[in-house]
Amino acid sequence: MATKVILPKQGLQMTEGTITKWIRHEGETVELDKPLFEMETDKLTIEIDAPAAGTLLKIIKGEGEVVPITEMIAVIGTPGEDISSLLADSGDAANNTSASAPAASAVPVAQAADAATEAPKAAKAPGGRVFATPRAKMVAQDKGLDVSTMEGSGPDGLVIERDVLQYAASAPKATPLAAKIAQQNGVDLGDVAGTGARGKIMKGDVLSAMQPAMAGASQRVGKVVPFAGMRKVISNRMMKSLHETAQANHRMKVDMTEVIALREKLKSDGEKVSFNDILIKIAAKALLEFPMVNASLRDEGILMQDYVNMGIAVAVENGLIVPVVRDVDLMTLGQLSEASAAQIEKAKTGKLAPNDYTGGTFTITNLGMFDVDEFTAIINPPESAILAVGKIAKTPVVIGDSIVIRPIMTLSLTYDHRLIDGSVAAQFLQRVKQIISDPYLLL
Repeated sequence: MATKVILPKQGLQMTEGTITKWIRHEGETVELDKPLFEMETDKLTIEIDAPAAGTLLKIIKGEGEVVPITEMIAVIGTPGEDISSLLADSGDAANNTSASAPAASAVPVAQAADAATEAPKAAKAPGGRVFATPRAKMVAQDKGLDVSTMEGSGPDGLVIERDVLQYAASAPKATPLAAKIAQQNGVDLGDVAGTGARGKIMKGDVLSAMQPAMAGASQRVGKVVPFAGMRKVISNRMMKSLHETAQANHRMKVDMTEVIALREKLKSDGEKVSFNDILIKIAAKALLEFPMVNASLRDEGILMQDYVNMGIAVAVENGLIVPVVRDVDLMTLGQLSEASAAQIEKAKTGKLAPNDYTGGTFTITNLGMFDVDEFTAIINPPESAILAVGKIAKTPVVIGDSIVIRPIMTLSLTYDHRLIDGSVAAQFLQRVKQIISDPYLLL
C-alpha cells in the first residue's frame, strides 16, 4: 500500500517549511529512515528521512515550494500501484499521467536509477540558489570564497567541503583582505593580476579591477532576495513580540574587575570559561531569587518556573537563532561552559533539533564582541525578559575621592511590564550587579 510523505512539524512555532532539495527522485528506490529530502524551517535546514521503504512514485511539491505542515508532498509505494485516490486528495490528479499505470509499463527501478546517474548535471542558473552543506559554507567563509562560483561533486551538484578545499588549492593566491573585498564585490580573482610577491593578489589589485564597475555605479540597481524562511519568521515573531507585550527597559553599568579576576583564576586552573558563561550563571542565580523575571504569561495564568533554561542568542548565516541550555541553575561553571559551547556549535553548523531551541525561560544576548557599547533587545516569547550585554571597556570612574580606570560593561534588561514591575526589574538588575561584584558567591 502506498505511503503518503508529509511535511513534518519541527518545533512548536512551525507552521510551514520550504522544500530545498529532493535527495531521491521519482522512480528511484528509497529506504526506510534514509534521507529523502531537505527542508528549511524557521530555524535551520535539515534532512528528512523516508517514512517507508519502496519506490518514490510521485513528487507533488517541488524544490523551492513553501508547504504547510502535515500536507502531502510525495507518495512512496510499489511500481505500477494505483495512487490516483491519494493524488485526488492532494489536488494533483490532473497533473499525474501515470497514477494508475499497469505494473508492466512502469519504469524498472534499476533503469530509473541508471538514467538519473547518467543524466548530465543541470547548469547552475545565473543568480539561482546555490546548494551547499553548512560545513562547506563555513569553510568557504573562513577562506573568503564564494560557493556560488564552485562546481559541486555532491548529489545533484551539492557543494561539499571537499569541493571548497579543492577550489581553494587551485584559486589564485591573495591576501585575506583582498579575498574578502573580492568576495563582497563579486570580483573573480582569476581575472585579477597580482602585483605582490610571486604574483600574490593585493588589496590594490582588486580595487583596480573594480574600477570599470565603479565607473558604471550609477547604473546599478541592486538585487531582490526572497523575504522568506528564517528571515520572515524572525520578522513575524519580533513584530508579534513588540505588539503583544508591554516592553520596558532598564540599564545599569557594572564593574567587571572581579569577574575578570575569576576567569583568569579558572584559566590558570585549566578550566576554559567565557565571560558569557559566567554571566549566564550569575543571571540564573538572580532569576531564582526573582522568579517573576523567569515567569511567562499563559492563557491559564502566570507560569512560575522554578528552573532556569537559558537561551543564548547566536548569529547564523541567514538570521538569528536561540539555542537553549537547560537547567543551568544546577550546573557548575565547567558543566555550563561545555553545554553552551556544544549548543552554539550545533547552531552554527545547522544541527539543532527542535528540543534544542524551545523551552527557554530567559535569554541573554551579547554583542560585546562586535564592539557594541549597549543596546536594547526584543523579548523572545513566551519569555518575559531578555538581558542585552555590551562590551567591556576601560572607563574612568569615581571611587571615594579618586578617579580610577575600571573595566565597565553595560547591561540592558528588556522586560514585559504586564508581569514585571519596574521596581522588580531594577532589583533584579541590582542583584546581578552585586553578584558580578563578588562572583565567588557562585562557587
